[in-house]
Amino acid sequence: MVSHRRPTRPGLNRGVRATVLSAAAATAAATLGTAPASARTQEPHETAGAAVDRLHEEAERATEKYNAAREDLGRLRDRLDRAQDSAARTQEDVNRMRDTLGSTAGAQYRSGGIDPAFALLLSSDPDTFLDRAAALDRADERRTVILHKFHRAQRRIAQSRAEAAGALAAMERDRAALARHKRAVEGKLARARQLLRALPAADRDELGRASRSAAPGTSAPGSARGMAALTAARQALGRPYVWGANGPAGFDCSGLMQWAYAQAGVGLPRTSQAQRYAGRVVPLSQARPGDLVAYRADASHIGMYAGNGQVIHAPYPGAPVRYDPVGMMPVSSVTRV
Repeated sequence: MVSHRRPTRPGLNRGVRATVLSAAAATAAATLGTAPASARTQEPHETAGAAVDRLHEEAERATEKYNAAREDLGRLRDRLDRAQDSAARTQEDVNRMRDTLGSTAGAQYRSGGIDPAFALLLSSDPDTFLDRAAALDRADERRTVILHKFHRAQRRIAQSRAEAAGALAAMERDRAALARHKRAVEGKLARARQLLRALPAADRDELGRASRSAAPGTSAPGSARGMAALTAARQALGRPYVWGANGPAGFDCSGLMQWAYAQAGVGLPRTSQAQRYAGRVVPLSQARPGDLVAYRADASHIGMYAGNGQVIHAPYPGAPVRYDPVGMMPVSSVTRV
């Protein structure tokens, strides 16, 4: 893992450093060798901006938990389907064996209910006795085999039904988790929108302004599929951030990465935490276009390196897919898929 943190500027408090605005300004300052204006004075709106960033960060963490729970729910549905299919197929076998055993019992009943072995003792013909005795032994062996299969099948049905019941219970828990994460996301985003509406229009525009670079991706790609994924991600520029979405009309951060790599024929996991382990970790200094860039210690945000010191990502609600400086927040890892 490589941590990428900008040096702290004198006079810049922690709340201001948390904002996307100050992060972009600090990156520009490092490039130009001058201190950003926001580092000299703290305006009242900067506290609100820091709060907006914090709420977006918390919402993004809840979104990734939502994505993970939804993925678990899908796996549980598959498990439930398999268990139910297995129980149904085994039940068909049980029904056939029950019919076979029932036919044997019916034949015995129609013969007067006399035990076949006892009936053989009444035979006066030794050859007939031996023939019938051999046939009876074979029939008993077949019936014994069928009975063993019957009991094993019944146990498999009971096991399949128990697995199905367990999957159903887990699905209910995951549905409850989905609802909790959804409420958490919606609550934090509503608060962030409220704070943004309270900001002056000029400050709102500056807080959400995307990078103006017109020449991303000038360095050599890390791999052919990475370049193909980056090409797909560029096609998504301007599309809205939609939490829990993985395209093509809208994306959250990990949804954009999953969709872009799917266009390159590569299947990525759904969450940013899982995506950071989807390939080989490389130092930030060796990042190439198409590499995945995970942010924060918990990898709750992820983007794609586009070259020229930039990433392409889905930032947060209200900000469309766009380019931003790779150092916009602390980098926790760079992964080459």
